[in-house]
Amino acid sequence: MADTHLHVFDMDGTLLRGAASVDLARHLGTFEAADRIERAWVRGEISDFAFWEQMLPLWADVSEEEIDAAFAASAWIDGVREVFADIGERGEYVAVISQSPHFFVRRLESWGAHRTFGSTIVPGGPTDPGLLLTLQHKVDITLGLLEEFGLAEQECVAYGDSASDTLLFEHLPHTVGVNCSAALRERAAVCFTGDDIRGAYALGRQLLDGATTLCEYAQ
Repeated sequence: MADTHLHVFDMDGTLLRGAASVDLARHLGTFEAADRIERAWVRGEISDFAFWEQMLPLWADVSEEEIDAAFAASAWIDGVREVFADIGERGEYVAVISQSPHFFVRRLESWGAHRTFGSTIVPGGPTDPGLLLTLQHKVDITLGLLEEFGLAEQECVAYGDSASDTLLFEHLPHTVGVNCSAALRERAAVCFTGDDIRGAYALGRQLLDGATTLCEYAQ
């Protein structure tokens, strides 16, 4: 096997303290409407498809410059760039797989992410179920990357926070819940609670190193 590893990160709630859709809407002055949609989705009142059907019109006229500004102003958890840099310096790989729009997620490549994946919806474009990234896609993309890099599942760590990460966490042996939901806590190898992703990354490195006495870590 290659002497390297793959680190797979969720974005919303893991690297980003909130949701990309809400942060973008906040920057565009449509926060209240976006927040109502987000809360309805969290409560299970609307489907993923209905979520985007209602959210996309809020961004109809957004420019690339406005997306850049919203990305820069978003509430990122501390230490993201530093963790990506450390992974890269070790000759390892960073992938970010999110259900949020890829036009937002891909901007993490400028911070050191090697691969980014997201829903392929675009501002002002159509809403179609085939454009949405699903839980199964997270598994399929991760397995595809492992095959591409010549790695085994034991040479990968996944970091996530919510139900969107459950299938991936069930599939991989090394998983770190980050400020995670109760459902994901039951599936995570270890959990991290705190405001700096470097703490979660430290647990991921211990998993890769074969540590057997891990416990929850909180800042």
